[in-house]
Amino acid sequence: MPLTELILTENVPGLGAEADVVKVRRGYARNYLLPRGKAHEVTPGALRQIDALKQKRAEREARELNEAEELARRIGKARFVFTLETGETGKAFGSVTAQDIVNRLKNEIGAEIDRHKIVLERPIKDTGEHEVAIKLHHDVTAQLVFQVKSAEEPRGAEAESAATDEPEKKKKHRFFHRKKEEKKETE
Repeated sequence: MPLTELILTENVPGLGAEADVVKVRRGYARNYLLPRGKAHEVTPGALRQIDALKQKRAEREARELNEAEELARRIGKARFVFTLETGETGKAFGSVTAQDIVNRLKNEIGAEIDRHKIVLERPIKDTGEHEVAIKLHHDVTAQLVFQVKSAEEPRGAEAESAATDEPEKKKKHRFFHRKKEEKKETE
């Protein structure tokens, strides 16, 4: 396949960052990278401009690193309490997943984090204090500490008593049950 050399002008996931000289297929360069301004062809003039692109790349990486460190400090200070419904034996009916943690961070801190950045081997189903690592940047990892508590017992008792009263008040008649009841009455 014919390849062409390009200089990237911005970060392209899976290909490279600013000022990288990459070899890509001609169609990818002609139809995607060049029309969108993500790359320039390698020419002697463009090679002289690489220094400016490298400076732009260094500034972007420094800004991303500073933002990640600030967010890591805010996450490290935060303390959350998750409440799970538990049965009589203490087994949790639900779990705390990475998406739950992302939603809580968004609501409490106002930070938008991709759920894939949260290092969680499996959903948390047991109560107690837990610590989860959040990979914000390739150099910055934040530790989030949170509590998982079981739901209060009085709520469960009230719900059970309300659930037992409702079936007596409201009787459901189904079509098939009526036929069986009618047959019993005729016999």
